[in-house]
Amino acid sequence: MAGLIITVAALEKFNAGGFGTFTGVVSGLGIPGAPFWGVFIPLLELIGGLMVLLGLYARWVAVLFVVEYFVTSFLLKVPRQPPFGGWDSMRIDLMLWAAAIMLVLVGPGAFALESLLRRRGRRGVFSAAVGR
Repeated sequence: MAGLIITVAALEKFNAGGFGTFTGVVSGLGIPGAPFWGVFIPLLELIGGLMVLLGLYARWVAVLFVVEYFVTSFLLKVPRQPPFGGWDSMRIDLMLWAAAIMLVLVGPGAFALESLLRRRGRRGVFSAAVGR
């Protein structure tokens, strides 16, 4: 479910004007390096969200989401007032942060694409890449 929510969030960023518009939002929040983050975050959410949804290298991409949702929850939303801050604004970020932490700790599960590939005996390069 987290992968679906994150992927939809990325698509909303693209539908709302793409990199330029999101870079403006990031800049308006006073975040240093807005041109970088304005491109990186939508791409991370699109590609990473799909990877989590499919269960392909999900544990590794979840590390990036742990960082992203920590920053959005505690550094961006705690000090601001609603509607772009405070508890009501940060609830979903906290849930996604918790989901990413659990994914890092326990892995993607038995039905993840990487687990299915591993069970089918596709060892070699794939197994070496995921470290198992």
